[in-house]
Amino acid sequence: MNKIFLIFGGLLLSTILTYGQANISPAKPQSKPIIITGATIHVGNGQVINNGYIAFDHGKITAIGEGAAPNTAGSEIIDAAGKQVYPGFICPITTLGLVEIEEGARGTVDDAETGELNPNIHSLVAYNTDSKVIPTIRTNGILLAQPTPSGGTLSGQSSVVQLDAWNWEDAAYKTDIGLHLTWPVARAATRRRGAPMPGATQETPAERAQKAIGAIENLFTEAKAYAEIGRPTVSNLRLEAMKGLFNGSKKLFVNADGAKEIVQAVAFAKRMGISAVVVGGNESYLVTDVLRENNVPVILKETQRLPDREEDDVYLPYKLPKILQDAGVLYGLTGIGFWRQRNLPFEAGEAVGYGLTKEQAVSMITQNNAKILGIDKTTGTLETGKDANLFISKGDALDMITIDVDAAFIQGRNINLDNLHKQLYRKFSGKYGLKANL
Repeated sequence: MNKIFLIFGGLLLSTILTYGQANISPAKPQSKPIIITGATIHVGNGQVINNGYIAFDHGKITAIGEGAAPNTAGSEIIDAAGKQVYPGFICPITTLGLVEIEEGARGTVDDAETGELNPNIHSLVAYNTDSKVIPTIRTNGILLAQPTPSGGTLSGQSSVVQLDAWNWEDAAYKTDIGLHLTWPVARAATRRRGAPMPGATQETPAERAQKAIGAIENLFTEAKAYAEIGRPTVSNLRLEAMKGLFNGSKKLFVNADGAKEIVQAVAFAKRMGISAVVVGGNESYLVTDVLRENNVPVILKETQRLPDREEDDVYLPYKLPKILQDAGVLYGLTGIGFWRQRNLPFEAGEAVGYGLTKEQAVSMITQNNAKILGIDKTTGTLETGKDANLFISKGDALDMITIDVDAAFIQGRNINLDNLHKQLYRKFSGKYGLKANL
């Protein structure tokens, strides 16, 4: 009976997803030069160009500046007077394309594997380009993302994808950029427990954490020795996957919130000769000197949350970007959490009210995220020679009230900005005789 129910449930879910899927196809390659004129251009590096133009051809930016645009025969001209142009926002550390329906149908969740140490797992091959979530976040200017594995201690490898593709091979923007490690935490128990059974040994949280750190040390020491072997006689998939950490082609993304764990993780990476990135970093403000001196960036979690401790300033999450900015620590931001990726620009906008300038907030989710992910040579700012990943908004893209993206381009391709939310809005507006303007 249970098997029949599961089969029926799977077929029902498949039907819902099929008939509810937005009819959106990836855009065709750019066929002619495009010039956007008259816009306020946010370059992404803090610079703003008023009454500016930006031209791109074959997916690359060919010119950008203020005033009249250069004449290019056969160009498509887009008049953006009174509008804003931004680099495509970049969302790191996300379950986008890996989780479709949270806490429900297992068939729609593919972000974790069994076991604690899985460096050979590639999240890219599980990335679902047909996810209905993807078009909803493109509507808010998010054009690139880093689908990230989770679960266990060493979860696997992540890649950067562009969000308009037929399949995962087509989506790949930069593959296998790093591995993801969750640093063990030693927390004291907060609840009373009954007395242990006679003769039983009870392991403390600190002992468990130390044991986990020991396992991490052993694996990385073995992997480092393996990487130093030119051509091993017997290939080891787990250790092969870690080679890039030691030759600099991959980074180690370490999930760590507490100051103690951050310091431990930074010291570990230094001993191993690994380039590390702290993910989370709720208490990074306490160890900014350690982060700056070791050139370790931080990808902050969403600003719209409560602080970890009751004694903390309730506005601390909003203030963290400014604190790291002033301390000289490279920082980015992720809209971590299911579906909340689409709020990434608004999370960045929250920091503007607590010290950051508006352009610093834009940089946080464009240039800074690109630097941390190692893709800043091709995207993250609007500069000649870089990919034409950008969008046009009628209003401030960091404000959920004024944002109104009416055109977006990924590598010069004019992508479809429709999504299931808009389709449902139009559908029921028609039912009730309302005018749908989406």
